Amino acid sequence: MARERRDYYESVYQIAAILNSARDSRDLLHSIVESVAKATRAKACSLMLLTVDRDVLLHTVAYGLSDWYLRKGPVTVSKIISDVLEGRPVSVLDATTDERVLYRKQAREEGIASMLSVPMKLRGEVIGVLRVYTAQPYRFSRDDIQFVETIGNLGAVALENLRAYDILQKDYDEFRRDMLQWRAALGDEGMMGELVRPAEEQAIEIPPGG
Repeated sequence: MARERRDYYESVYQIAAILNSARDSRDLLHSIVESVAKATRAKACSLMLLTVDRDVLLHTVAYGLSDWYLRKGPVTVSKIISDVLEGRPVSVLDATTDERVLYRKQAREEGIASMLSVPMKLRGEVIGVLRVYTAQPYRFSRDDIQFVETIGNLGAVALENLRAYDILQKDYDEFRRDMLQWRAALGDEGMMGELVRPAEEQAIEIPPGG
């Protein structure tokens, strides 16, 4: 899984471009997990968003994990999650024996060895968790952690921007419908008359010496 720092720089640039071009929330989230898994050469990656009460993380999207594993149960606020929600990344060398991991048996059956969990932050507030899984035991380097944190934060900002775009688009569509209804009520002829009148006034000729 190890990557050289310059490779991560290139990956950040490429992933930022992908996130910037996304126009659908689901596509955006899928792009994040797939891009992180491929850039880190990991087995899998998942993205979990917090519920409103901040008690449970929901597996929102994943890349490289089986449906069986994703349905193993809710991800409640355990020791690992608690630390991540406080803004600290947490790495686990052996997910099958580490007591901080809730579903150790399921991790073994899924073929998961090590895990890295990092917070997704938006304006200083943690809104979710980005988690990387490896098939072989791996000690995550500082570059690995910084890279995943960077993509997690970029994803949080992109998600908010996309939601804002959706709201603006909805407002524009409503405004456009209102304008069409207004034109229909007035009639196109009346509106054209109002638009033509200033031009008619400008066309008046002033007699010489007037």
